[in-house]
Amino acid sequence: MRKASAHLVEVGSEPFDGPARNSVGGQPYLDEGQSWPECFCGERLVLFFQLDIPSDLEAFGGDHLLVFQCRAHNDATYAESADDRLVPRYWDAPQPPYPRPFWRVLLQRRATLPAEETEPSLRALPLTLRPFTDTLDADGIGAQAFKVGGAPSWAQSPEYYRCACGADMVYLCQVPENMGFAARPCRPEQPYSGGIGTYELFLGNEVYLLACPAHCDPAAVWPLTQS
Repeated sequence: MRKASAHLVEVGSEPFDGPARNSVGGQPYLDEGQSWPECFCGERLVLFFQLDIPSDLEAFGGDHLLVFQCRAHNDATYAESADDRLVPRYWDAPQPPYPRPFWRVLLQRRATLPAEETEPSLRALPLTLRPFTDTLDADGIGAQAFKVGGAPSWAQSPEYYRCACGADMVYLCQVPENMGFAARPCRPEQPYSGGIGTYELFLGNEVYLLACPAHCDPAAVWPLTQS
């Protein structure tokens, strides 16, 4: 069997105060001039998690990954292509039935300072990245886990995309199916969430983050969903 270098992402159980670069919730580390993203509905997006990409992952080592989604809008994603590429500025393009995406995924390269505000909807929990060897089966399918690197554990047929800039998108990170992120007490429930007191990304689908290796834009990351 083939093997690939990867890092498991483990969520701690003890909430923390103060900034941390690897976290669920917390204070986002954003490049200078990058504001906290908002949904098309005007609501500020929820910071689900952020982490530093390990240096041994080609093309993205040293980048800071942040994954945001609207609390009120919770759905799967739909990729629209033109001329064998994702449409120009696909991170801002219409996402039927919505006029624009309800998420933002960022790869920041100069994120040195945390935002002053803390994510209000999710409990701030630490993330730990632990190296492991992702063993691929005969079809090239990797482990189903919250992980960075390795190979996707495709729930359906593999999907491949080309960025609008022409670069082939590269698999970067996976969030497993039905993974819940603990909400803070007394926060509004998330529509279509699988559990009380937790929020989910993209209806709890398996999520595969495909990123542009050319870094044509900090938002040039496609959150592919399967179930």
